[in-house]
Amino acid sequence: MSASPQGLSFLKKLDRPALIAMIHVGALPGTPRCAKSVAELCRDAVTEAKMLARAGVDAIMLENMHDAPYLNRSVGPEIVAAMTAICSAVRAEVSLPLGLQILAGANREAVAVAFAADFQFIRCEGFVFAHVADEGLMPEADAGPLLRYRRIIGAQRIAILADIKKKHAAHALTADVDLAETARAAVFSGADAVIVTGTATGRPANADDVASVADAVDEPVLAGSGVTPENLASIAAFADAAIIGSYLKKNGLWENGPDPRRVKAMVKAIRQCRK
Repeated sequence: MSASPQGLSFLKKLDRPALIAMIHVGALPGTPRCAKSVAELCRDAVTEAKMLARAGVDAIMLENMHDAPYLNRSVGPEIVAAMTAICSAVRAEVSLPLGLQILAGANREAVAVAFAADFQFIRCEGFVFAHVADEGLMPEADAGPLLRYRRIIGAQRIAILADIKKKHAAHALTADVDLAETARAAVFSGADAVIVTGTATGRPANADDVASVADAVDEPVLAGSGVTPENLASIAAFADAAIIGSYLKKNGLWENGPDPRRVKAMVKAIRQCRK
């Protein structure tokens, strides 16, 4: 895979189902659990990314999940600076398509980092409709301001992978809008792909939910949580890709470091599924 930008269609160029492996970067400066320097965080992320690339994953996504508890929609310049340094260090060593997410809902900041670090995509929460998250109410959809911001800085090549009725959130506000209609709204609003999740990190998406979304939209559909070798076939029947984090870690826990044996097992399962 070339290190040059893949453009908005990068996902469509990957074999189906594609494996997007997660790197949960260490806690960033200023957050409650921060224990390492930016240089150390860069080193750790590069080491993990190179291992994942050697194992045969199709793409990699970085996320600041260790920054909990998260801020609602806005993060400080120290987070943006640290993520840019970490992402740039990974890009210098890995030629796969790369993406990131900045929690919670800091989507414009993520686009800016992706643009600076030559990444191909971001994962976006709150793209359409309102919801209540761990961080509180996210009352405004981000599609309008986010896509205008992407245009202003000339970052149209950065793909937006939008969560719909995402995990770790309550969706009573939109209970009368089903998942398929939410997916249609996201694509209408400019999402390049949509992500279907379970209720929390490590909990699988319902295969019927993935199927209904795949039937509703023509853009790529991703499973965004809880995919394992055991349930992969039922998900991959409808999903173009899976974003996988927890299964790849020691003991299947997202907060642990990567387990090369689990990574190898998932890559093998993905390849068998393609056959």
